[in-house]
Amino acid sequence: MRANILNPSRADVAIAVVVTVMTVTPAIVPHRQPWWFTALAALMSVPVLWRRRALFTVGAVVGSATTILAIAAKSLPHSPMLLLPYGVLVWTCTFAVRDLSPVRRAVGLVGLAVGVAVSLIVPHEDLETYRYLVTAIVAAYAVGVGVRARRAARNAERERERRVREERVAAVERERTRIARDMHDIVTHSVGLMVIQAETGPLVVRDHPEKAEAVFEGIAETGRDAVGQLRLILGALRGSDTHHDAGGPGPQPGLDALPTLLNNARRAGLDASTDVRGEPRRLPADVDIAAYRIIQEALTNTIRHAGARTVRVRLRWSGETLEIEVADDGRGARELREGHGMIGMRERVTACGGRLAVRPGHPGFVLTATLPIG
Repeated sequence: MRANILNPSRADVAIAVVVTVMTVTPAIVPHRQPWWFTALAALMSVPVLWRRRALFTVGAVVGSATTILAIAAKSLPHSPMLLLPYGVLVWTCTFAVRDLSPVRRAVGLVGLAVGVAVSLIVPHEDLETYRYLVTAIVAAYAVGVGVRARRAARNAERERERRVREERVAAVERERTRIARDMHDIVTHSVGLMVIQAETGPLVVRDHPEKAEAVFEGIAETGRDAVGQLRLILGALRGSDTHHDAGGPGPQPGLDALPTLLNNARRAGLDASTDVRGEPRRLPADVDIAAYRIIQEALTNTIRHAGARTVRVRLRWSGETLEIEVADDGRGARELREGHGMIGMRERVTACGGRLAVRPGHPGFVLTATLPIG
């Protein structure tokens, strides 16, 4: 701070020099005035050099010197013509530019008004002097207010640009997270089913040849579905309008595709069933996709890890929520370890404003997701 006060900017030095020359010159030319007159003229002008660092101190010094000189000049035999108090005008403009608290601004305005009033009333200045001095003070303050408004507008614009940049970065991050969740769900579900079906293929070929074709057709159908969904996601990454590509995949699956999920689970050897209660409704797109992906991930976990024979998917529709419950009769576990799939499910539910709970069943696991639909 001390270095800043002792080393003002070049612009402040130039302003102080100009103000000092314009204020002190009438004290010397054409009639040399007493030393105290010149000293007061210097106090009216030189301190503006430090007005940005000590605003109120400089204002008090410059204002007091101006008022004293205005009163004392009347007693001189050759009273000089001080057209305008340039130091006061520069200080007034700087004061108007600064962002001050309401109390500090009120104190400054009161001090300025009192100084101007005393400088005009005590020496009995004429009406013309009142006019040009008050006009000059008001004009200087208006210029400062305009500068402050433009600066505030620039700051607001920079703040808006910063927020837009942050929102774009956040949107990109959210989209990356969403795509990563989708790819995880698609790959783990489809590949897991294909692996299980492929492992059972040789047994079916040997023991039940008539069922082998259905098993291999299931593998192919699962692969085609996975490729289609991956094309959709990769199309979004490329920025292409995948929905309108000829022969391209449609939108992401929702609860309408639940029968396909259950058929895939049955091909993997599970006895999969559904229980729907309440009146089904049309869901918002994000909730519909989240519901599908949650059931898909739950079935994938059941097929790959639970060692279950049966799985039951319950949908309970109400006026405000859709409750999804996936329960299996697998071996369960003492401790629930949340992998990427479980974390992805929780993030999907949270993004929709819902709740997710996983608890041990008797036997197996029970996953419950509550999604708002109202």
